[in-house]
Amino acid sequence: MRLPSPPRVPVPSFTARLHDPRTATVIGRWLGIAVAVCFVTGLISHVLQHPPEALVPLLPSRPAWGYRLSQGLHVASGTAAIPLLVAKLWTVYPKLFAQPVVRSVRHALERLSVAAMVAAAVFELFSGLLNIVQWYPWPFSFVPVHFAVAWVLVGALLVHVAVKAPDITAHWSRRSPEVRALAAADGPDRRSLLAGLAAAVGAVTLVTVGQSFTPLKRFDLLAPRHPDRGPQALPVNRTAAAAGVTGVSAGRWRLAVTGPRPYEIGLAELRAMPQHTVTLPIACVEGWSRSAEWTGVRIRDLLERAGAPPGARLRVVSLEGHGAYRVMEMGQGYARDPLTLLALRINGEVLSPDHGFPARIIAPNRPGVLQTKWVARLEVL
Repeated sequence: MRLPSPPRVPVPSFTARLHDPRTATVIGRWLGIAVAVCFVTGLISHVLQHPPEALVPLLPSRPAWGYRLSQGLHVASGTAAIPLLVAKLWTVYPKLFAQPVVRSVRHALERLSVAAMVAAAVFELFSGLLNIVQWYPWPFSFVPVHFAVAWVLVGALLVHVAVKAPDITAHWSRRSPEVRALAAADGPDRRSLLAGLAAAVGAVTLVTVGQSFTPLKRFDLLAPRHPDRGPQALPVNRTAAAAGVTGVSAGRWRLAVTGPRPYEIGLAELRAMPQHTVTLPIACVEGWSRSAEWTGVRIRDLLERAGAPPGARLRVVSLEGHGAYRVMEMGQGYARDPLTLLALRINGEVLSPDHGFPARIIAPNRPGVLQTKWVARLEVL
């Protein structure tokens, strides 16, 4: 007895306009720019946070606002890429149902590159979005996985562009008869779609970028941080309670400085040393940043007192008992920069516990996670 054949599922028929190469190419240009900016600035961020050993002495401390700019662009471009990715997928998703599934080696490469590219792009953008709000519903460490998948995304994107180069070239401008025909038939609809997409990108940027670009802070409606909100009018990511650093006594706290001439120094002695005031931003990997006025002792003065040689690196150890960044190292470029302070005051006030009382590091062009709070020890390497 022959079993009945399973019913055949009809292939969907797509009749809506704008699922065409011209629309996909135009949106792809915008998305490509956003991904390129996001990748380059993310690479800068990763190198500054986790520099290879050979680069530690070479990392520049200037411009002082460099990390603030690059990380602000990283988060802004990644956020703007989300509506662009959704629009790009909308224009091309009918091709998922094209028959036959694989027509040639080139077509197979195209499909594989698209699968890897879409999966990597969705993971990168939405994991980055969750990182901004500091929610990690996964068992792996965010930073190394996010960094690795970024290379997968760029590799898949380059393969995809290489495979689709003939189509991209044909629809890049309106010179070909096919593109002119598409523009004549669907021009008003395409312009409306692109205008709406540009408005969506502009809106999502406007209501989030104020967390780093403070002139737009009044429009900061959807960003998880506002640059003016927090202890002493400055946001914090990790409070003293969360770090387990509470009840530090100003009278009993001592800073240990190791080197050829090791010594210990108390808070009163630090306050009696020459004080320097600098204006520097705190710029965090989540995308928010805020400039403040910091007052304290220059790190290079503390190192010279310990007899540190000119090219010495510095290790900073926090009172914090645990945490990925409780120990931080900086090269001589940062340690000798006159803007790098062991800060004791912020905006004229003594540091609050959440901002690192009794002393913290503040240095130019550094990620916020490396501006160590609750400093206990400086080690000349």
